[in-house]
Amino acid sequence: MNRIVTRVFAAVVIAGCAAPPPPPPSATLDYKSRALSRTDGGLRVSAAVLSNEESAEVYRVPLARLQIQPVWIEVTNNDDRGYYLMSSGLDPGFFPASEAAEAFSQGGSPDEKASVDQRFRQLAFRNPVRPGQTVSGFVLTNASEGAKLVQLDLVASGRAKAFSILMVVPGFRADYHTSEVFRREIYPPEEIVDYTDDEAFRAALEALPCCVTNKDGSKNGDPLNLVVVGGIDDAFPAFVRRSWRPTEQKWSGAITKMITSALKGEPYVNAPVSDLYLFGRAQDLALQKARDNIHQRNHLRLWLSPMRYHGKSVWVGQISRDIGVRLTIHSPTLTTHKVDPDVDEARTALAEDMAYSQSLNKIGQVKGVGAAPRSAPRENLTTDPYFTDGYRQILVFDRKPTSLSAIEFFPWSAIYQTDAARQGAKQ
Repeated sequence: MNRIVTRVFAAVVIAGCAAPPPPPPSATLDYKSRALSRTDGGLRVSAAVLSNEESAEVYRVPLARLQIQPVWIEVTNNDDRGYYLMSSGLDPGFFPASEAAEAFSQGGSPDEKASVDQRFRQLAFRNPVRPGQTVSGFVLTNASEGAKLVQLDLVASGRAKAFSILMVVPGFRADYHTSEVFRREIYPPEEIVDYTDDEAFRAALEALPCCVTNKDGSKNGDPLNLVVVGGIDDAFPAFVRRSWRPTEQKWSGAITKMITSALKGEPYVNAPVSDLYLFGRAQDLALQKARDNIHQRNHLRLWLSPMRYHGKSVWVGQISRDIGVRLTIHSPTLTTHKVDPDVDEARTALAEDMAYSQSLNKIGQVKGVGAAPRSAPRENLTTDPYFTDGYRQILVFDRKPTSLSAIEFFPWSAIYQTDAARQGAKQ
């Protein structure tokens, strides 16, 4: 009984108090109006993820019942050769139109089955896309909650085009600035500094505050040990590709999910996080990689900075690993996640994870956090101890795929310092 009570308390307080739920989005079939488009040479692609209500109206059956999520795709080909869309690029376990139709026509008459099959086939995206053509249709994917990475790979004779489009799934109540931070510039133009010199960029990153703070800025918390360079076309598709998920608002539905997950010992991949502060505001974006229950996860918070690096957005962040739940008087709900004190481990694990995303282009570390040894650890805002070597991890992303052997290192990275030290030792 005590274990159940603890789980319920933990689930409710992981993210603090719940805010009133925003009004639900209205159902509409105008999904094309929110489609996102990308262009590369003579190819233009557009895509939109349908909500459960939209998919039921389009297909006339409840696809969501079987966790099927349609993605609408349109390809305009102004190139000189025909292209084929690779459905497996969107989802290796995608549903062919015939399979999905069969699932929803069982028990019907032969005419009813034929009608369903014909409707599903007519709605499906059909290859090829010949020069001068525009082709549109649906690919049926496994349902995603929160964010969906729509990977569109088109191949032609001697040529291939790849587009990674990150989308918020309709109906998901993303936290804080998640939905708006990509749509508008939050800094006036005169405050933005674009760094093209690595040494100047290094100095600017080292001059950042050491840590996040509480709301009024009177107390330091977790170390700012992460810098992400990129945006919605490169960095964040890489995170989603490696199973990182955005966090949900702290509304009543999310709290209910947290309680249910805690009672059942299940994961909640979009569980809310508490607010920490930098630049006078709470995180602009939070992501997490869940384990097999709600109490264990690797999670990070990011703030968009006024810096740019070769034109790319620069996000400053904090990453740590939750390894349990404990009671505390430093939370309004008397419980909090317990943080693994080795925060450098979470930082390093993220760098290795992103190396396999195929989008990590450059990596390095800078000072700025301040070292805290095991013998004299610092504390975060809920008094969890942590130790660190004092470095920040820099991850620079690019749209073009990058193999492990092609990832570059900043010249002042530890790998070069080590090589230099070894050379000195030999002399």
